[in-house]
Amino acid sequence: MDETIGAEPRRRGLWGRLTLRQKQVIWAWGFLAIPIVFYSVVRFWPTIDAFYLSFTKWNLLQPPDFIGLDNYRRMFADPQFWQVFRNTFLYLIIGTPVSLLLSFTIAYHLDRVRFMHGLIRALYFLPYLTTAAVMAWVWRWFYQPAPVGLINDMLSMVGLPQQPFLRSTVQALPAVLAPAVWAGLGFQIVIFMAGLRAIPTSYYEAARIDGVSNWTILTRITLPLLKPTFVFLVVFASIAFLRIFDQVYNMTTNDPGGPLNSTKPLVLMIYQSAFNSFDMGYAAAQTVVLFLVLLVISLVQLTVLRDR
Repeated sequence: MDETIGAEPRRRGLWGRLTLRQKQVIWAWGFLAIPIVFYSVVRFWPTIDAFYLSFTKWNLLQPPDFIGLDNYRRMFADPQFWQVFRNTFLYLIIGTPVSLLLSFTIAYHLDRVRFMHGLIRALYFLPYLTTAAVMAWVWRWFYQPAPVGLINDMLSMVGLPQQPFLRSTVQALPAVLAPAVWAGLGFQIVIFMAGLRAIPTSYYEAARIDGVSNWTILTRITLPLLKPTFVFLVVFASIAFLRIFDQVYNMTTNDPGGPLNSTKPLVLMIYQSAFNSFDMGYAAAQTVVLFLVLLVISLVQLTVLRDR
């Protein structure tokens, strides 16, 4: 009898001797193993490989040749790179505040609409579900000269001069930015409305009992409590505008990057360096620069959220 009792722990094996907490940790890491391997192969390894390729000269036909910092010296000495870098930040500093202002204004007023609320919200969200290439070609048609282009046709009807839009070095970038802002409005509106619905109604009821004006309620209650939502959308929109590509490529197909590269962003320059010139090392160096810019934005996001 005593031998049977003493042999029982040995027959249970290693798994049987583990505590419940240890078993939970093993099961958790078991389920996390697949996504960790996936992201390591699909995300992390290509990122590390891009850093290595940025120090090489590679045309896909021959093995990479290590050349040190030559790609970075060439890039920082290239006036076109700095123009593209400027264009990329113009997309960021114009598109982000404009899109957030429009989406918050629409969400703030739409939250007070009760009649056909779901339909109106779905209509605003529909552009976000539309393929970017299709949307870009539709807007490209809008910008065509009259009588083909809708916008110029309307300007002619009211006696205003036609505008060059995509054929202008001044108007091309705002013309490309407009559909990019419009495409992202639906997502931002839905997120803002979720943030507005999360604010307790007791705050508004107490403020109205005290006779507080709507402007004071907006600035002292709504906006401060929406800070986490603003932080998320600012970073999300910033990354989206820094990586803008589809609208630019499809709306300026005949002249990628617009007249005199006035609309070319950094992602399009990377694409052309890699798949038009087959200069993979130079494209990798540009990718590293874009990665570092996105990394800085992510670190700013973490800092703001930590402060929150």
